[in-house]
Amino acid sequence: MSSLDMKALFAEISKLSTEQRNPNSMDIDARSTMEILTIINEEDKTVPFAVEKELPYIAEAVEIIIHAFKNGGRLLYFGAGTSGRLGVVDASECPPTFGTPYGMIDGFIAGGKEAMFRAQEGAEDYEENGAKDVLAANVTDKDVVCGIAASRRTPYVVGAVKKAKQIGAKTLFITCNPRKNFNIKEVDVAMCPYVGPEVVMGSTRMKSGTAQKLVLNMLTTTAMIRMGKVYENMMIDLQMTNKKLVERSKGIVMTITGLSYDEASDNLIKANGHVKTALVMILAGLTAEEAKVRLEQSEGFVRKAIESKQV
Repeated sequence: MSSLDMKALFAEISKLSTEQRNPNSMDIDARSTMEILTIINEEDKTVPFAVEKELPYIAEAVEIIIHAFKNGGRLLYFGAGTSGRLGVVDASECPPTFGTPYGMIDGFIAGGKEAMFRAQEGAEDYEENGAKDVLAANVTDKDVVCGIAASRRTPYVVGAVKKAKQIGAKTLFITCNPRKNFNIKEVDVAMCPYVGPEVVMGSTRMKSGTAQKLVLNMLTTTAMIRMGKVYENMMIDLQMTNKKLVERSKGIVMTITGLSYDEASDNLIKANGHVKTALVMILAGLTAEEAKVRLEQSEGFVRKAIESKQV
């Protein structure tokens, strides 16, 4: 990159809100431990309000995601650094929590798997890296690609979203720069929780990272609820992949049905470890096979399956 290009890049980055100084922490280096913590905490309190302003756009994004899932599509996150790690974490937590197939929600980070544990800073500097990862993921027009970049300008993320749009996939973007700085035509839905300058200038793992995490929680959790993965306020499609989840499954069945520990365990065995099936068996007085049919008829919604008269 020439010195002229470097100066242009410097000018571009200098204008970003994520690169500004926070007037509330100008003398933080001279403060006591308690005072530093208080400053950070006060700034963190502003994050949920920034996310709240974006709820209409987050809702649009959720509807796009649900439509994709119902039609065999996937939700794929692309990010760099903290943003990339947050996407990978959100994606990796969905299978054990909601019983989603691996790959239905996936996360990609600039620099690959190594970047999850050790920063690969240069990997984010090229749009073609993002485009290559989109192609390697075999993205189709059934999928949803969500770019995550606090600054909005991260080349890797921009390249991934551009390539996905060319393919015909639906595109989302999560950034912590103001909406006025975003060309809405670039994506189908942009979510722009503006959290202002960080306590430590440019450290977007702080408020920006928190805001991104909150949005990601909303996207997948709301989509999963709308897909029948929750009954009342309990996750009922979890996978019994470790001892904690086995016992949690029993607890869920006990809480909803009022059965004893042993009775819940027995019904889960009959249901082949499937919490949804066990619940419909118990609450609708059905066999395991009848419960499975009822769940299929109700598109996986336990409440509908219980209330339905069909078998």
